[in-house]
Amino acid sequence: MDDFQNLTGRLLVAMPGIEDERFEHAVILICAHEPDHAMGLRLDRPAPGVDLKAVLVSLKTEAPDDAADRAVLVGGPVERERGFVLHTDDWMSEDGSLAFGEGMAITGTREALAAMVDPVSGPRKSVLMLGYAGWGDGQLEDELGENVWLTADADPALIFDTDYAEKWGKAVAKLGVDPAQLSGQSGRA
Repeated sequence: MDDFQNLTGRLLVAMPGIEDERFEHAVILICAHEPDHAMGLRLDRPAPGVDLKAVLVSLKTEAPDDAADRAVLVGGPVERERGFVLHTDDWMSEDGSLAFGEGMAITGTREALAAMVDPVSGPRKSVLMLGYAGWGDGQLEDELGENVWLTADADPALIFDTDYAEKWGKAVAKLGVDPAQLSGQSGRA
C-alpha cells in the first residue's frame, strides 16, 4: 500500500453523524497503526460507576484515597475486560510498555497500575482504560476516506484532560473548526 499514512500517535476525532453510536463524539488516540490493523484508545468516555480506587482494591493493590477521584475510561468496545494504562513515557515497564508517538506509552500490567498511584517513581500522567478500539485490514483507511474521522496532532494536555464531556469540542476547536459548523453528511469531491 504505497499511499499508507501511519497515524500512530495521532488523534481521531469523530465527525457528527458517525453511524456507529459507540463512537459518537469520540476522541481516540491511535497507539498502533499498520496497513493491516490499527489500535486506539478512546479518551472521553468514563466507565460508569468505576474509579481507579475501586479497580485497585478489587485487584488487591494499594489504593490511596485520592484514587477514588480518578476516572477509569472505556478505551473502546474490544476486550472491555482488558485494562491498559495510557501514560507518559517517563515511566516504562521493561517488558510490558509500548512507547509510541511523542512521549506516550501504554502498558497492560499490574506493575503499571501500582505505578499510576506512585507519586515518586510513577508516570507524570496516566489513565486506566478498559478495552480498546480496533480496525482490521484497510478498515480505518476506508473510514477516513468516507470522512468519518478528522485527524489531529496528539496533545498531552488534551489527552489527559479530565473534562471528558468537553473533550470532543476541544479537539475540534484545536483543529480551528467551529463544532457547530460540522455537518453529519459525508461525501467525496
